[in-house]
Amino acid sequence: MRTDITPTTGRAGATRAGGTAGAVAESAGRALPEGEALPARRHLPALPPTRTVLDVVIPVYNEEAGLEACVRRLHTFLTGNFPYGFRITIADNASVDRTPEVAAALDGAYGEVRSVRLEEKGRGRALRTVWSASDAPVRAYMDVDLSTDLNALLPLVAPLISGHSDLAIGTRLAGGSRVVRGAKREVISRAYNLILRGSLAARFSDAQCGFKAIRGEVAARLLPLVEDTGWFFDTELLVLAQRAGLRIHEVPVDWVDDPDSRVHLVSTAVADLKGVWRVGRALATGALPLARLRRPFGDDPRDRELAGVPGGLARQLLGFCAVGVVSTLLYLALYSLLRTSAAPQLANVLALLLSALANTAANRRLTFGVRGRERAVRHQAQGLVVFAVGLALTSGSLAALDAADTGASHGSELAVLVVANLAATVVRFLLFRTWVFHPGATRAASPSEPSSSASASASPATGPRPHPATGTPPHPATSAPTAASASAPSPDPAARPTGHDERTRA
Repeated sequence: MRTDITPTTGRAGATRAGGTAGAVAESAGRALPEGEALPARRHLPALPPTRTVLDVVIPVYNEEAGLEACVRRLHTFLTGNFPYGFRITIADNASVDRTPEVAAALDGAYGEVRSVRLEEKGRGRALRTVWSASDAPVRAYMDVDLSTDLNALLPLVAPLISGHSDLAIGTRLAGGSRVVRGAKREVISRAYNLILRGSLAARFSDAQCGFKAIRGEVAARLLPLVEDTGWFFDTELLVLAQRAGLRIHEVPVDWVDDPDSRVHLVSTAVADLKGVWRVGRALATGALPLARLRRPFGDDPRDRELAGVPGGLARQLLGFCAVGVVSTLLYLALYSLLRTSAAPQLANVLALLLSALANTAANRRLTFGVRGRERAVRHQAQGLVVFAVGLALTSGSLAALDAADTGASHGSELAVLVVANLAATVVRFLLFRTWVFHPGATRAASPSEPSSSASASASPATGPRPHPATGTPPHPATSAPTAASASAPSPDPAARPTGHDERTRA
């Protein structure tokens, strides 16, 4: 069934789609409430073969020569090797050759193939539009040249089906990958990924490999935040997912370069660098509401409470030590600066006060993971009480030094203060952990990190309740993605069950 879609795009994923899939795409791409987090990952329930689990999108532009062979090969592979229901979606990016006719013929020849026509170019635009309109719980894409060996497809989507990961990517740059391509593209690819690591702190190894997959509920939250409509779409998607704490699975692939690639290297590189600058600036200024992408408290096994095992202690200690080193350096620098024009005790009070405010704010966010303005003033007030303890220790140490040696040097003062600060640091961590940022208080007050009980019973993001007899989520009624069904309002993507409509031919 061929579908015509005419999207326009902008920040917050404002994908306006006309035609039969437009209403679905617009509903799936709308902005969600700031405090609404992703549901916990779960293994997809056992579905009959007739239900679509995987939707593979092939974005094309003027590919009349190779499209038919690609789709037939992919369809044969999936039919013989993929153990779940699947669909192949051809996303035509405003081709001006016979690509639409070839796509329509394939749509009519195979029950699992559909074609979608977009009147504007852009690979990112095509993927966002089709992924947003899809009802499949796992959505993937691959390049039309099938440069990536198809044997990597099941390892790519298996972590998403099992609930282990949120996104999955093929990588040509990891150990175990086998790649055949020219030196020019090899250098460009590795240089680009080095730029991403240096500028955006990317931890994934290959941003531009045309072989990726995403879970449906993640796509519903993540796609509205991706602004790019071209080749930088992949990178922006992965950077935002990483910064939100989502799990990205990497699969080493066998990959053979396509000598007839339509990618213009210079213009693509320039556009990618502009995208790196734009995303880096947005992350630095906090313009992206990444809190809505976070999993609920308790989804991470490090959040689970075990008898006799303090949750997250090692992680908190590392974060606290890192913040402590920086704040100690700040304190010593301030003390040395103020000591030039003030008495030792006054310089110590001012330096300790300023560094304590910065220390509390940094530990609040980085060490104990408390975000938002809720209770921020109270935390700072409690931090000042902790500051008073440190002040008593450091001031008492200076007084003791002055009593022992009235002419002590500046170096001796700094040495005594370092020792006193170490003792104060231990006390500060214990008070922060057991009083200021105690999990029971901060978790109940933080709207961006709901408790496990609240998210399980009250949040619509957890999906429908299991059937009392079978224990599996209910499936929606069987329907076809026709103009009549797609024009109806789409349910909230967060509440969409993991079961999926069986596709019938129009």
